[in-house]
Amino acid sequence: MNQPAIAAEDFIHTGYVVADHVATITLNRPEVRNALNYRAYDELEAAFRLASASTQVRCVIVTGADPAFCSGDDVRAIMTEEANRARASRVDAGTLRPTPAAMAALACDCPVIAAVNGAAVGWGMELALFADIRIASERAKFAELFIKRGLVCDVGGFYRLPEIVGPAMAAQLLFTGDVIDATQAQKIGLVTDVVPHQELLPRAEELAARIAANPPLALRAMKQGLRRARGADAKETGRWAIETIYRLMQTEDHREGVASFLERRPPVFRGI
Repeated sequence: MNQPAIAAEDFIHTGYVVADHVATITLNRPEVRNALNYRAYDELEAAFRLASASTQVRCVIVTGADPAFCSGDDVRAIMTEEANRARASRVDAGTLRPTPAAMAALACDCPVIAAVNGAAVGWGMELALFADIRIASERAKFAELFIKRGLVCDVGGFYRLPEIVGPAMAAQLLFTGDVIDATQAQKIGLVTDVVPHQELLPRAEELAARIAANPPLALRAMKQGLRRARGADAKETGRWAIETIYRLMQTEDHREGVASFLERRPPVFRGI
């Protein structure tokens, strides 16, 4: 994975903290409900690249500073005529490419949990879709608002939403731009759990800690396997799984997993 262009200490709109093998990425523009300008997009990309490149990070939590998770694009900064002129300067010789922040989130080698604490609309919903697991506050709302702006969604709506909620429900959300609450999001499988607002981050941190307690090499391989299996042939996936199992059986972490089981003690995994 490419190295980040911005160091964590230079972030302005994004918090990045690593503790106990968990990286927490926090969008921090609460005055505009964590809407994304170009700098915020760049920092978000850098944060995911930092987490993926770090041997100390085993799980990632992405969330927003209250009152929102992410309200999508900062319309004034990105969608006005003046912003359109500024955007032209970011396009290399007229060649467009996938959103770098989206690709960094999708390519992150660590499991990613979205702790959705409020509105996750437009690109904010896309960001939630890039996560492997989504937990919602009772205050969370979701919407693929792109159709309301005369646009289509980003890669999350096309690539991830149908596999999470099914093609028909994905089509309904994309075609209507309807806003759904946390209860409805759980009902359709968009989120795994809905919790009282004050319990959201502790719940995400508890889940992240359980994930991070597992051997990091196997965690990253498990994430890679899930990514590879999308649309893949079962035989091809099975071959990769067996090859990976044999490779992981040569690791110290595997030996520690076996030894700790036989000795009835907590394992200590070192990622080797």
